[in-house]
Amino acid sequence: MFDAQWRDYMPYVSSNDPCPPIRVKWYVVPPNQYIAFQPMNLPQYSLDEALRRGTLWPALYSPYPSRREVKGGKANG
Repeated sequence: MFDAQWRDYMPYVSSNDPCPPIRVKWYVVPPNQYIAFQPMNLPQYSLDEALRRGTLWPALYSPYPSRREVKGGKANG
């Protein structure tokens, strides 16, 4: 999970909270947040690869790992 698209933060942990605290939370910042406009001549995936990845441009690709993969379990597929 140490990709450039992943960010973390430490939420406030109250001493009165009855649940066990989650010290660090993670979230994804998609690459389209950093591209203000579409530059000319961006490389493109082939049409089959674009359909598999969900975008035509590699610069905008952001993988979505399953919760099982993130937690270390065996993923189907």
